[in-house]
Amino acid sequence: MEPRLDYASVSPEAAKSFRGAHQYIAGCGLEPGLVHLVYLRVSQINGCAYCVDLHMRDALRDGDDFRRINSVVTWRETPFFTPRERAALAWAESLTLVAETRAPDEDYERARAEFSEKELVDLTYAVALMNALNRVAIGFRKGPAAEVK
Repeated sequence: MEPRLDYASVSPEAAKSFRGAHQYIAGCGLEPGLVHLVYLRVSQINGCAYCVDLHMRDALRDGDDFRRINSVVTWRETPFFTPRERAALAWAESLTLVAETRAPDEDYERARAEFSEKELVDLTYAVALMNALNRVAIGFRKGPAAEVK
């Protein structure tokens, strides 16, 4: 698939604002590994090849296990995730598919049981950020690098 345009160079201030939000999430106190899993799952749902590749590599770089990363797509059926990670993944799915799910109380309560109010707000911003970035990357056909290392 050919990229449509290089959106970051066409609108560098917009790209900079997204980087600022990303930096906030990286330093907000949520565990980096948890954020990687959420970014990966949101990107899988949205079908963003660039972001799936990026966040899979980030998770591996930061020490997560390949088997866990490979199982994010089937997190409900595997024993590899903590209750906190499961709550985050369920909340991320609910918000990513919000037109269908309407963010059900069950997913909210599950997340609320595992996260403080601030953590839950920050997690929600992380989900929203990744959904926005997926839409930009998909819209302009940004794909992963073709070479595999």
